[in-house]
Amino acid sequence: MMYNVLEARNNLSRLIADAESGVEVTIARRGIPVARIVPMLPEPRRASNAFARWLEENPLTPERARPVDEIETIIAENRG
Repeated sequence: MMYNVLEARNNLSRLIADAESGVEVTIARRGIPVARIVPMLPEPRRASNAFARWLEENPLTPERARPVDEIETIIAENRG
């Protein structure tokens, strides 16, 4: 969608809502496009603790990864 500067100024909330819904908005001055309002890509969620962040940054290879059931069994054995 294209809006002139005056329309964009008067309808900024609507233009932002359009961008949030995935529509790219172009703003023009005297019919010449000068700016765009585009949807932002969602930022990936970051883990909250240091170990989880480290695992995200250094994922285990398939050969080293273990199924959850196996890990829970090992933990239960170590607690006993």
